[in-house]
Amino acid sequence: MGAPKKALITGITGQDGSYLADFLIDKGYEIHGIVRRSSSSNRSRIDHLYRDPHLPATRLFLHYGDLSDASQLTELIYNIKPDEIYHLGAQSHVRVSFDMAEYTGDITGLGTTRILESVRRSGIVTRFYQASSSELFGSAPAPQNEHTPFQPRSPYAAAKLYAFWMVHNYRDGYGLFATNGILFNHESPRRGEAFVTRKITRGLADILAGKEEMLYMGNLDARRDWGYAPEYVEAMWRMLQQDHPDDYVIGTGETHSVREFLEEAFGYVDKDWKQFVSIDPYYLRPTEVESLRADIAKARRDLGWAPKVGFKDLVRIMVDHDLETNGLPCPGKGKALVERYNFPKS
Repeated sequence: MGAPKKALITGITGQDGSYLADFLIDKGYEIHGIVRRSSSSNRSRIDHLYRDPHLPATRLFLHYGDLSDASQLTELIYNIKPDEIYHLGAQSHVRVSFDMAEYTGDITGLGTTRILESVRRSGIVTRFYQASSSELFGSAPAPQNEHTPFQPRSPYAAAKLYAFWMVHNYRDGYGLFATNGILFNHESPRRGEAFVTRKITRGLADILAGKEEMLYMGNLDARRDWGYAPEYVEAMWRMLQQDHPDDYVIGTGETHSVREFLEEAFGYVDKDWKQFVSIDPYYLRPTEVESLRADIAKARRDLGWAPKVGFKDLVRIMVDHDLETNGLPCPGKGKALVERYNFPKS
């Protein structure tokens, strides 16, 4: 039996990075993750995978690095020589990108270029996955697919657009196996608490636990295509197993408003969301994306990928988790779904 495949993951401590690490370890990979140096640890999503690297059969290795440091990235890539690179790291909060536009451009946009250039300069043979985003489509009419013109509406989306085309340039100009996964919104109990879906489910649990009285929201009419993150990381992997690199849209093909998410979450525990939600103008974006809905015909055909978890089940999975985290009884429909499909525990 040969040596296991090596995968390098940026953003390994985030939602997607942690689920991808779960998935690849189950596939027999040796995983290397890049983490930023900090005085406080932010690795709770991968704690269940981590072992002392001195122990035999250790499969997860963490390395300090930063997407702003090209020389360190080049050294890591040259020394690790990964078979696959999954670039998930970014400043990924759309609303925050308006407040930190320059930083977002540096990390989310130029960070991708630094990795691509590191691969080129190191001379290693690897396959590269770029985490693109449905925010690229912006104000383009739904549904959106691989041929829909991009119309970005935020600094985050503009940075992702730059990264998207740099992938094309390195693919066409240098022959790199580099692919863009244009993933529509994908959520889970591991989603960061500042993102709207987790803000809702955690806020609901905090209200029921008596910790908070109100949930403050922004635009309730924005419509998104929401899927379940553990399913989406399999699509990332499938993209890098193809004979040739290409770009793929990944989503569910359904669209729902933030208002519908509130209705489904609060209704799941027999509460009226209108009694607990207030609008705060701070959470409104200067430019809004009204509606995103994926056309995944190409992913179905070429990757053999399609989602299993629908909108209502996604909401239930997230609400169940946040209720249990608060020590509250939960209806359990979401938990049962996770067990049925053997999804990773959160």
